[in-house]
Amino acid sequence: MVVSSSSISPTSHGVFSNTLCRPAPANINLLRSLFFPSSTSLSLSSIRKNKASQCRKRWTCSGPINASLKATSLESSAETIEVPKGDMWSVHKFGGTCVGSSDRIKNVAEIIVNDNSERKLVVVSAMSKVTDMMYDLIQRAESRDDSFLSALDAVLEKHTATAKDLLEGDELLSFLSRLHDDINNLKAMLRAIYIAGHATESFTEFVVGHGELWSAQMLSSVIRKKGFDCSWMDTRDVLIVNPTSSNQVDPDFPESERRLDKWLSNNPSGIIIATGFIASTPQNIPTTLKRDGSDFSAAIMGALFRARQVTIWTDVDGVFSADPRKVSEAVILRTLSYQEAWEMSYFGANVLHPRTIIPVMRYDIPIVIRNVFNLTAPGTKICRLSPDENGDGEHMQSPVKGFATIDNLALINVEGTGMAGVPGTASAIFGAVKDVGANVIMISQANWTCSSYCILQASSEHSVCFAVPEKEVDAVAEALRTRFRQALSAGRLSQVAVVPNCSILATVGQKMASTPGVSATLFNALAKANINIRAIAQGCSEHNITVVVKRDDCIRALRAVHSRFYLSRTTIAMGIIGPGLIGGTLLDQLRDQAAVLKEKFNIDLRVMGITGSKNMLLSDLGLDLSKWRELQSKQGQAADLQKFVQHVHGNQLIPNTVLVDCTADSFIASHYYDWLRKGIHIITPNKKANSGPLDQYLKLRALQRQSYTHYFYEATVGAGLPIISTLRGLLETGDKILSIEGIFSGTLSYIFNKFVGKRSFSEVVTEAKQAGYTEPDPRDDLSGTDVARKVIILARECGLNLELSDIPPESLVPEPLRATASPEEFMQKLPQFDQGWAKKLQAAEAAGEVLRYVGVVDVVNQRGLVKLQSYKKDHPFAQLSGSDNIISFTTERYKEQPLIVRGPGAGAEVTAGGVFSDILRLASYLGAPS
Repeated sequence: MVVSSSSISPTSHGVFSNTLCRPAPANINLLRSLFFPSSTSLSLSSIRKNKASQCRKRWTCSGPINASLKATSLESSAETIEVPKGDMWSVHKFGGTCVGSSDRIKNVAEIIVNDNSERKLVVVSAMSKVTDMMYDLIQRAESRDDSFLSALDAVLEKHTATAKDLLEGDELLSFLSRLHDDINNLKAMLRAIYIAGHATESFTEFVVGHGELWSAQMLSSVIRKKGFDCSWMDTRDVLIVNPTSSNQVDPDFPESERRLDKWLSNNPSGIIIATGFIASTPQNIPTTLKRDGSDFSAAIMGALFRARQVTIWTDVDGVFSADPRKVSEAVILRTLSYQEAWEMSYFGANVLHPRTIIPVMRYDIPIVIRNVFNLTAPGTKICRLSPDENGDGEHMQSPVKGFATIDNLALINVEGTGMAGVPGTASAIFGAVKDVGANVIMISQANWTCSSYCILQASSEHSVCFAVPEKEVDAVAEALRTRFRQALSAGRLSQVAVVPNCSILATVGQKMASTPGVSATLFNALAKANINIRAIAQGCSEHNITVVVKRDDCIRALRAVHSRFYLSRTTIAMGIIGPGLIGGTLLDQLRDQAAVLKEKFNIDLRVMGITGSKNMLLSDLGLDLSKWRELQSKQGQAADLQKFVQHVHGNQLIPNTVLVDCTADSFIASHYYDWLRKGIHIITPNKKANSGPLDQYLKLRALQRQSYTHYFYEATVGAGLPIISTLRGLLETGDKILSIEGIFSGTLSYIFNKFVGKRSFSEVVTEAKQAGYTEPDPRDDLSGTDVARKVIILARECGLNLELSDIPPESLVPEPLRATASPEEFMQKLPQFDQGWAKKLQAAEAAGEVLRYVGVVDVVNQRGLVKLQSYKKDHPFAQLSGSDNIISFTTERYKEQPLIVRGPGAGAEVTAGGVFSDILRLASYLGAPS
């Protein structure tokens, strides 16, 4: 390949130094080998001569070399102008999205000219996706992929089309001329890289920085077109940085200030458009501030200018309290302290690059995050806050400002008793980690800090646990096993264990250090959401508390803690099983009360699915309960209990799930244990689980007590009456239960309240059936089995290990009718037995008593009874009306006068109301205000 001297523009950045295109000595051999093959007859002196003249002709205000030449000529011919720094300057930074098209560049220009600051410095990124395109050019050239030429043509076309839409006349011609020169230079450089099959870091960073040059030039031309004095700055002429060993750069502020003063004296414009992302080394070699470096550029320039404020323009309204893609209730934060923004950035929040904060902190320059597409939004201000300030002149209600997460991590645990008291163990561990180049995100054993680590606290003296990116974990684990092979063989170390599929959840707030109970609240919220914590950390400054959780639990954990601290709505995903009489009534009650619960109590109950025995209705966001019956008939699908549960529980945006079983089905009840184990709360009026086989009941209750998953079943005994909660209150406060006696069946209460005087038993049963008080088959009520189940439930609550078979109920179904084929036949034959019932009623009335069907829990004698019994007319059980239930608690405290609970004990409304009450109790347990 023969390259003419006119095809490559030498620059002051990278391959040539500043003085009239003189080659940097260190790069002469590289230049010759890459650009000028042995067949080339050009001498170095001819290159200098030709290029110096072309620089003056063609780079009047375009590229890097021009800034040097222009400065040289101005220094020799013009008087130095002092340009002041300080509060008269405001700094704006616009990212690639903000300048991603000609319309957006015009919008940016309007924002700039409408800013009433006396002087303005504007830092711009490359147009959207251009930096990625430039990196792609390098990769294609290194891979000897000829398509780099067409890819470069796409870059040219993108900027040509944008310029033609923005500019006209001489401004357009001048920009296009410079653009084509740059493209030709890049083409020659990429061709050389193609031949060599390798690009040095300097060449790479020189290539990828061109996008900023072009966007800055176009924007400055648009502003000049509006009639404003505007210059553009190639920050490689001003910003000097020193590369570090950690793929970062450190600004050289003294040298950068010196160069800035020189640049300003030669360019005293009121508006300066500066390139972001790019800079130079002290040897004038072009470099970058690495990925996401444009924000860093703006902060550095803000510090150099001592600016009043740095505004970072982006495409969101500000900094959210949590990632809004994961937490729909996340809110915009009006203010953040420097430390809070730093912590949230470190832990993955889309705020700023963590290093952006450092330059402005020195001069207390605030950073404001604003939305370029929504100028009415005030944004988020990052500044130095007093300890009790929230930015609105009010005291903060919560010590926590926000939450951030890092995914795709793995924990490594190095453990062994031989570590205790042995100096240098931690050093050896992290030395091995450093040797493989891994990035340690957190450590849970030591209490020290450095620039590369976020260090966590722990009490163990014989283990070190730390998190690294999952892609690096295998190399780290192998390095540690190699380094400690002898200690592992000797047993001084027991293991180097890897825990994959982890995520970090960081809780950030300035006031956490001075507010007691923050950690307890955080861990309580996670526990109630059934989140298992793998590791915990809290630094001495207490600006953050960090926990490691399973990756699959991360979003649920984030939602749970955000809801708890941020007073957002307590959101619960609900699945309703059995939309029959009770379930349907419950859904109607939820429909009528949903708006009030959201507005007054911050409770958001979302029914994600309804299933019956034949079909089910599912929703991703929550069903419209005003038309759930219509939706079920039109959009219902075949019922599948497993699919139903997976759908309701699988919504990662909602941390809490509850299944409400409104059936009387033992098959549904048999799933309670597995659901609780998965972290699903259960609420039910179904008595089958708590009155079923004793071993299964004990297993279920043991699981409930061991976890923070809730199982509420108030409606299993007294419909809407507080029977279970009253009993628990007595037991938990230390009272001793002697006996519980009551009328537990609303159906049988109604029957015996009406069975008086001359009325026949069959007549009253028929009336109860017609009124809807009985089951479709009245024998289900008259058998006493339902009452026996309630007695078993209460007996087990009292600690009695009784089976249902231990309490044979006195059946009210005549023996000959128990095997009757149908309910209709039973009702037809029931009058045949009215005479026997009449005798029982007469005997009771003759004694001044009434008949009542009761259940008894005899705790003293550890037994239960279900029977028909007579009571004096002045007894509380004789005072009932309708379908009321009544339960009497005789205890050590209430021995002389038992504690009575009385009220409606049957009917869909009261039973559904009891279930609804349990739902609200669950919401309270999960963090809703009481």
